[in-house]
Amino acid sequence: MNINNFFVSADLPLVTTISLYYPIDALDRSSPPRVQFLFKRDGDLDKLVEAFWKDELRVSPQIFFNQLKIIKSRIHNN
Repeated sequence: MNINNFFVSADLPLVTTISLYYPIDALDRSSPPRVQFLFKRDGDLDKLVEAFWKDELRVSPQIFFNQLKIIKSRIHNN
C-alpha cells in the first residue's frame, strides 16, 4: 500500500465529514491510542478537505451526529 495514494487523518470531525462522501479504506492503529483513518486520495477529496477547513460545507447536524457514532464504533470495536 503506497501511503501517498491515501489521505490520512485522526481528526474526528474531519474524518466524520469525509466518511459521508468517501468510504474508509483502512484504519491505522500503529500509534495507540490514536487511530488514523485512510481514504483513497483524489482531487475531489482534496477539495472536500479544503472546503472543510474553510468552513464552506453545510451538513445536517443529525446526519453528522449519526455518522460520528458510526466512526466511534469503528474506533472502539475493531
